[in-house]
Amino acid sequence: MDIQKSFGLHVQQLRKDLGISQEKFALSIDMDRTYLASVEAGKRNISLQNIKKIADGLNITLEDLFKNL
Repeated sequence: MDIQKSFGLHVQQLRKDLGISQEKFALSIDMDRTYLASVEAGKRNISLQNIKKIADGLNITLEDLFKNL
């Protein structure tokens, strides 16, 4: 599996573990829901700034966000 797909699935699982909808999470991190959906689907080559937004929104470190990819 490629890194984009692995990263997207990991983000999706972490978000779901928190019980947050895609829409609520996207709003909380100032990201468009369709952009987040494409990240979670592994269709987006996401920027470092947006990776940081996701980590902050999940209240985890960047290290934890990339753990086990």
